[in-house]
Amino acid sequence: MSAFLLSEPASNPVLAPGLSQPHVIVVGNQKGGAGKSTVAMHLIVALLRMRRRVGVIDLDVRQRTLTRYIANRARFGEGRAEPLQMPQVADIQASGSRQLDEADTADQNAFTVALRRLSQTCSFVVIDSCGGDSFLSRLAHAHADTLVTPLNDSFIDFDLLGDIDESAPDCVRPSIYSAMVWESRKRRAAASRLPIDWIVLRNRTSASKIEARNKQRVGEALRVLSTRIGFRLAPGLSERVIYRELFPQGRTLLDVLDRNGEDDVSLSHLAARQELRDLFITLKLPGFEGEALQF
Repeated sequence: MSAFLLSEPASNPVLAPGLSQPHVIVVGNQKGGAGKSTVAMHLIVALLRMRRRVGVIDLDVRQRTLTRYIANRARFGEGRAEPLQMPQVADIQASGSRQLDEADTADQNAFTVALRRLSQTCSFVVIDSCGGDSFLSRLAHAHADTLVTPLNDSFIDFDLLGDIDESAPDCVRPSIYSAMVWESRKRRAAASRLPIDWIVLRNRTSASKIEARNKQRVGEALRVLSTRIGFRLAPGLSERVIYRELFPQGRTLLDVLDRNGEDDVSLSHLAARQELRDLFITLKLPGFEGEALQF
């Protein structure tokens, strides 16, 4: 294998005190269907390949796509000569209380316990946030060292980040999700004086010529907005079957490449791996400077 070198609906949560500090990666977006769980799972496996201990918290307490993905992975790996690498998972159940204050307190306690447990053994914790706005989602965002926001390449998804005036396309105003991230940044800065590195991925892109003009307009709007509210743009994952078809087995693209060897995979698989490498490098996660990528 070749080596690459790394060159206001909810109440406001409070940062959990007294935690040791793994690097927390939150994959967040208030809209479903943007590929959050797919991105999260591939980042988890990439970190495992880089010989890091990885913890996972799935805050989508209804769908639990990431939790089921990891459970499928454990089941697929049982009894195999070379079991699949696994992260540590801390389960969180949302409070069933109908009293908002009681529910928020219970959710915060559960989150704090989960993060503290993973902090004892993991150097990275990946949190898959739920779609929509919730107390748990805001709590996770306020703890993010790195916030990764997958975004489908359309103005429907872009509307969560920014509001565009068609009569003045260069005038892009922050929208509801951007406002929530801004509040999370303020709470984190007040509690720890540490910034949140926010990365927006143009995810699930296609090569359709019909969509080329729309993609160009979305890209221009994102560049304008990124300078206003302070996020970095990163290459996301294209619309490829390989990213979705392995979910029942709990495997990822990297597991397929590892098993088959580079001589037995398609050019599409190799291109997909390069997308993941580009994403990993762009994230600039701590502790990897000068280290060869192991995937």
